[in-house]
Parts: sequence; C-alpha cells; structure tokens
Amino acid sequence: MPIIVDIDVMLAKRKMPVGVLAERVGITPANLAVLKNGRAKAVRFTTLEALCEVLECQPGDLLRWEAEVEEDAGAA
Repeated sequence: MPIIVDIDVMLAKRKMPVGVLAERVGITPANLAVLKNGRAKAVRFTTLEALCEVLECQPGDLLRWEAEVEEDAGAA
C-alpha cells in the first residue's frame, strides 16, 4: 500500500508506549495496532486529530505516500 503510517516513529520520538497513546487517544490498543501496522482501510479525522494532539505533531508526520514499485514483466 502506498500510504505509509509512521506512528511508530512518533512514538519513539516521544518515548511513549503504544498503550499510553491508545488510552490518551481513546481507542483500543488493537485498533491502534491495525492503524500503525498499515492494515487500516480508513482513519477518522477525529482519530487523526486526537493522535496529532497527543503526539504534538502534524498529520504529515504520521502519514506519507510512497509510489508503489512495479515489477518488471520482462525480468526473469
């Protein structure tokens, strides 16, 4: 997926455990794990806002886009 979630990076910078972030944001640790591992299909703006508030960051610090690498059809 070309959208990369960098919550782990911000957690490391803030020296904050995942459980503490989940509690402060108001989501379950399981739902936070789905989001931070890139398995989420969507994120609510209210959740994104809460993440940014707790982590004192901008949405672009948590989410970034990377182009997908296409496999060369002629490669063996």
